[in-house]
Amino acid sequence: MDTDALTAGTLQRLRATRPYPALSLTMPTHRRAPDNAQDAVRLRNLVAEAGNRLDADPRVSREAGDAVKAQLERAVTDVDQRRALESLVVLADADEYQIWRLPRTAPERVVLSDSYLTRNLVAAKAGAQLFWVLNFSAEHAALWSGTVEGLREEKGRGFPLSPPHENFDPERQARSGDAPSIYVSEDTRSFFRTVDERLRGVLAADPRPLFLIGLPQALSLLEDVGECARTAACKVAKGTTAETTAAELSRELETALEDWRAQGAAAVRDRLDAARGAKTFAGGLDEVWAAAKEGRVGLVAVEEHFQRTVRVTEGHLVAVDPADVAPGDEEVREDIVDELIETVLDNGGEAVFVADDSLADHGRVAAVLRF
Repeated sequence: MDTDALTAGTLQRLRATRPYPALSLTMPTHRRAPDNAQDAVRLRNLVAEAGNRLDADPRVSREAGDAVKAQLERAVTDVDQRRALESLVVLADADEYQIWRLPRTAPERVVLSDSYLTRNLVAAKAGAQLFWVLNFSAEHAALWSGTVEGLREEKGRGFPLSPPHENFDPERQARSGDAPSIYVSEDTRSFFRTVDERLRGVLAADPRPLFLIGLPQALSLLEDVGECARTAACKVAKGTTAETTAAELSRELETALEDWRAQGAAAVRDRLDAARGAKTFAGGLDEVWAAAKEGRVGLVAVEEHFQRTVRVTEGHLVAVDPADVAPGDEEVREDIVDELIETVLDNGGEAVFVADDSLADHGRVAAVLRF
């Protein structure tokens, strides 16, 4: 599965506690030859390491270990190297497996826990900066799922849409020059109400920023008859058709998307700065983790590649070398950063990933506290 399938509900299900062992395997991959030739070998090596970890863990029965190994083998068979992006995540327990292709790198890791490792998925979702694009006119409405990778048309969720009958005579409009009149007709108003209704359903199920692209008359009418246009992240006044391609839309949206992403990064910095002034700032893994366990974190910012293996001792975190951890040591958290992010999300907070070294003065992780 790809990044735009990562809804909040999906992530919540993946973070749910499940019978031990839930196995998470991550590795970097390559999109093109000749580098991608090594990916299959690295995957097999990691699967072998996973098998050894399962065999050595005293908490894993032979039956459970064999079941997880069987799921891993099925996953390996289903991995399509031709569709590789920057990393691969395989999640498996005794009953299922999932394969995720992510457009950002991930380290080679095998983790056994009572839930799946989701920090790479959360990072991919945050980094992909998912958004919706609606390109529309009186004759069509198409919905596109957007990521940093580009646009993909959404064939579902009630889209694409066309009006129930032909609204106009284009040759007559060309002769008379009255093209805007179509946007005052009741048929078009009714069509746009339907578009807005479908959009509201999409945004309720998968909230994302919405970008609208259409003629000025179309943008104005959609705002007049519905709700979604009033809260859109951006409106681009440009005519499109049902045949407008993803590449053409991306070019039209380029400036708007750059502005939106810059505003998002600045907003995170501003929130952290304001929290320092208001004494609602926490910095460093131990301090932020303690606040998260109390449900006090409204926003956690983590450097992109920051991870720590720790031992929890008397309510505090003590970093340990993963090489020194014995199999089955229940006091050790293999990736406390992942647990931190899950805790914040489960308590209704936000998680964002920032550039490496941008939080060097705060122990690589910082938070805005609710109280």
